[in-house]
Amino acid sequence: MRSMTVRRYGFAAALVLMTPLGLDAQPEAEWAAVEQAIGFKGAVQPGGVFRVGMPRSDLNVTVQGVRVSPGFALGSYAAFRKTGQRAMVMGDLVLLDEEVPAVMSGLLERGLSVTALHNHLNEMSPHVMYLHYSGQGDPLQLAQALRGALGASGTPFGAKPAGGAEGPAIDQKQVEAVLGRTGRVANGILQVVVGRAERITEHGTELPPAMGVATALNFQPTGDGKAAITGDFVLIAPEVNTVARALRAHRIQVTAIHNHALSDAPRLVYMHFWANDDAVTLARGLRAALDATNSTKAK
Repeated sequence: MRSMTVRRYGFAAALVLMTPLGLDAQPEAEWAAVEQAIGFKGAVQPGGVFRVGMPRSDLNVTVQGVRVSPGFALGSYAAFRKTGQRAMVMGDLVLLDEEVPAVMSGLLERGLSVTALHNHLNEMSPHVMYLHYSGQGDPLQLAQALRGALGASGTPFGAKPAGGAEGPAIDQKQVEAVLGRTGRVANGILQVVVGRAERITEHGTELPPAMGVATALNFQPTGDGKAAITGDFVLIAPEVNTVARALRAHRIQVTAIHNHALSDAPRLVYMHFWANDDAVTLARGLRAALDATNSTKAK
């Protein structure tokens, strides 16, 4: 068994393995073991990030009368990135209120750090919270720690992929043209990801967008050309009120403003949003907000 110690960075505890997997280990085999430990499939993303989605397909959640798809607003995830001989993991967990205490204790007892706990949306039924976490160490042991903590929740390990969203498809090309960015459709949800232009780090390690530090814009069709939208803008402090004004001017609700991490540089603020209206009209509002940020440029 590998020996381990816990190193503290300020208020955050990070798991550090003294004898991690060797550098000659095959990446494919390493990530396969992580998948098996967590109980969900993952995929390698740009920047060498291995990301595992853990949708809460067991939950039937509505927001302002709209039934939300797991891939729209109920997606727990873990993002791994090798850092020399070790790895770092970041992500957040979708939890019912009553699941939060036991899962949080499980993370802390296993050497992972809790970095934030908050809502993302309002008027959710049943109410769910989002628990953000991080850790450093051996990828497999990090995955085992995460799976152990999540055993106190109803997360459906080994479940079949979640079904698609309800309602006819929206005009993807027109929405993308307004946003100036292309997206992808997964299970009926149009997902557009926009990275920030500056370099983002955590404890000196660069964080690619796939680690969860990119603006996420999700569209779930609700019929007649309409869509519910949610996601979050990744901002620095001077952008927060400008973006909030842009969203509100286009009748998009701001539902939460908070941190996700503890030691990111520059210090990032996450602004979550919600609306249900004509998809192209909402895209114009999101574009106005994007233009007020230091995001990668539109095409």
